Amino acid sequence: MKKVTLNNGVEMPALGLGTFRSKDENAYNAVLHAIKSGYRLIDTAAIYGNEEEVGRAIRDSGVKREDLFITTKLWWADHGYLSAKKALKKSLKRLGLDYVDLYLIHWPKDYSDNKDSYQAMEDLYFEGYTRAIGVSNFSFHHLEHLLEDAEIVPQVNQVETHLYLQNYKLQEFCMKRGIYLEAYAPLMSNEIKTLLQDETVSKIAKKHGKTNPQIALRFLNQREIVAIPKSENAQRIEENFAIFDFELDDEDMKELFSLNKAKKTFPDPDNFLI
Repeated sequence: MKKVTLNNGVEMPALGLGTFRSKDENAYNAVLHAIKSGYRLIDTAAIYGNEEEVGRAIRDSGVKREDLFITTKLWWADHGYLSAKKALKKSLKRLGLDYVDLYLIHWPKDYSDNKDSYQAMEDLYFEGYTRAIGVSNFSFHHLEHLLEDAEIVPQVNQVETHLYLQNYKLQEFCMKRGIYLEAYAPLMSNEIKTLLQDETVSKIAKKHGKTNPQIALRFLNQREIVAIPKSENAQRIEENFAIFDFELDDEDMKELFSLNKAKKTFPDPDNFLI
């Protein structure tokens, strides 16, 4: 499994399983199958309502805790210094873990709330409750303001990223500051049919004897972007993991870069309301 090294020296798998919208036994079965198939990065969040199932699958997998990389997230309603500290400890209790490997602010709020929440996360990091901290759905200005007061540069910024929303300028901004970009919805979520029908992707997939989703994930992988495709289907979970035995050439990458349409399928973080 390819790994990336975060700015604090922690190694993070370059590919993982997302669990957004996975519930109850479906979440448990997906995580358990993913771990048994070789995945070591599992991504969840307090708002997903599946931390208990994710934790149970982790325990039942038989894989050592230190060999896994578990991410969870601070929900929007739990912003604030004290609330954020309490929120992670509640997540750990639901997961049945002593620590997570990455804790993220799920969505930005106003600058002062972001600052207070992030300060709590820095303290949680120093106290050993998480091995890395970061943000999700943060754009340029959110990061700029956060970095004005941050003691720790975020290790990760998790944002919607895929072939039709490539975020190469945001990635450049983040990487210059030592922040890894992590892609959620790397297969375009509810718009996956568009990906499956894209003629350019299909041509490149045929060339390499791969599927369109595998091409989309390999594209991100070669850009040094961590991806967390979500699936509850055992075959697709395995398929999404099988992207390390081929390489896209320069012409492939050029054609795939040309597909960028700045097309979002999830809310704009500047207009995210509960």
